[in-house]
Amino acid sequence: MGNRYEYLQQAVDALFERVGGVVKISSVYESPALGFEGDAFLNCVVWIRSFLDPEAILTEALDIEKSLGRVRSAAEGYASRTIDIDVLFVEDLEYKSDRLQLPHPEIPNRRFVLLPMAELNARFPHPQSGEPVVKMLATTIDQSELTKTGKWLKNPQQQFDPSRFRYLAIEGNIGAGKTSLATSMSEDFNAKLILERFMDNPFLPKFYEEPERYAFPLEMSFMADRYQQLLEDITQYDLFKDYVVADYEPFKSMIFAQITLGEEEFALYKKLYHVMYKEVPKPDVYVYLYQNTDRLLENIEKRGRDFERNIEADYLAKINEGYLEFIKTLPPEKVRIIDISGMDFVANRADYLKILRELFA
Repeated sequence: MGNRYEYLQQAVDALFERVGGVVKISSVYESPALGFEGDAFLNCVVWIRSFLDPEAILTEALDIEKSLGRVRSAAEGYASRTIDIDVLFVEDLEYKSDRLQLPHPEIPNRRFVLLPMAELNARFPHPQSGEPVVKMLATTIDQSELTKTGKWLKNPQQQFDPSRFRYLAIEGNIGAGKTSLATSMSEDFNAKLILERFMDNPFLPKFYEEPERYAFPLEMSFMADRYQQLLEDITQYDLFKDYVVADYEPFKSMIFAQITLGEEEFALYKKLYHVMYKEVPKPDVYVYLYQNTDRLLENIEKRGRDFERNIEADYLAKINEGYLEFIKTLPPEKVRIIDISGMDFVANRADYLKILRELFA
């Protein structure tokens, strides 16, 4: 009812803000009213990437309907409304509760669902029958006449433009969440993801137990591994990715080494670093996630890695000081310092979008 396109756009915008990244939006189709005499409906399907569970997705969808003037009642039945949001699939999940069934049971019988769905992923298999969407469309009993409209809905994700950065590096202290942020951004913006392979380093657990003994082999192995990884991943062009996002920047080797090594060892390490990294590409933008020490310690405790259990606040403070000193040497236009104290961009999508707006909007 009302301005139908505007309600559709507002619903898509709200789903982006509250549920997840919008991968694709189908064309908008007009179809006759179903189950009652009334004006024609507008329909589209939206493909969303979300970290929410199905019940949480449904809760957000119902709240969005309500915010756009939808009033539900037990005896409502089929009727015109401002907006109606159905959860069709959540990957290949089969799920049933008092208020939600997945996949939606009426999908095979709804041409106005199957046609726009086929636009987004024609080969998507129904979790129960195994039939791809395009086959269900060909065999559906619903022969309603659908008309593709000439007006497209705008993807709200397009407000962010990471294309001006070919290579973006996200840094932060231990437990700041740099890997989580880099991973989310790579998925939302089709970026090649480079993650530090610290878990594969055999010296890391030993360093936390005996730092003086294992500091030098630890830092040397990290430096060599980072060099090899960056040289391979950044210099090799990926035809199917738009840019590169990494959860570390090579200079972190110097920051950690200056804290952990003695004076003579660091002097040698510094010479080797400058020889090795001279030809490695530099990030177009360097993002530093600042987090207060207490929250870092909470995050470290929460993720429960045994070898990190003895990390002290003083060590984290020194790392933070090292990063800030390094940042001062960079051109201001290449640096984004984001204070994430009090934020949880993994569990709270509003926090995640706030970071994206600071970076790209």
